[in-house]
Amino acid sequence: MVKKILNLLHKKGDHVVRLEGERLLLRTFMESDARSLAELMRNNRKFWAIHEPMHEDDFYTEEAQFKKILEGIHLLRANREYSFGIYPKGSNHLIGHISLYAIKRLPYNSAFIGYSVDERYTRKGIATEAVNEVVKFGFNVVKLHRIEAYVSPKNYGSIKVLENADFVREGLLRELLYINGSWEDHFLYSLLREDCRSL
Repeated sequence: MVKKILNLLHKKGDHVVRLEGERLLLRTFMESDARSLAELMRNNRKFWAIHEPMHEDDFYTEEAQFKKILEGIHLLRANREYSFGIYPKGSNHLIGHISLYAIKRLPYNSAFIGYSVDERYTRKGIATEAVNEVVKFGFNVVKLHRIEAYVSPKNYGSIKVLENADFVREGLLRELLYINGSWEDHFLYSLLREDCRSL
């Protein structure tokens, strides 16, 4: 089963992790993805800023995203983060991104999951499928015990994604993140390996 979930390829000396869902291909970013990632960020700058901090203009450049990808490759090599692009199967068109990040080993054996989907592809089950694939990867391959997520109480779509993936709401974290001029509360959701029915 693990072999089906994880397909490691060697490219320029780096590992590329590919996860295949029913409709989607998730692939860790390579240096050559900087242009398409920057375009995705620019196209969704205002839409994603509803629930995420707005960045300075230079964040949305190809150069900035290239540096971000290099950092992600370094973290992947250290088994501390896996940042995937989301693609429809059979297409190179980037429609979102999802990360398993802040990976901690014992005594925690935990990580966070975060995701964003292009506004044009929302309400199609894309994020739900991507979360389910990354959860399976996290538990089966990375051997995590617990996966956590922060979500704004106002982000009804993301709350639905997490609850569809069997995540449990544990509580409210008051004024957790400073987003576009104000401190925002966030729910803490979690999923334990033993909770996951899709493994």
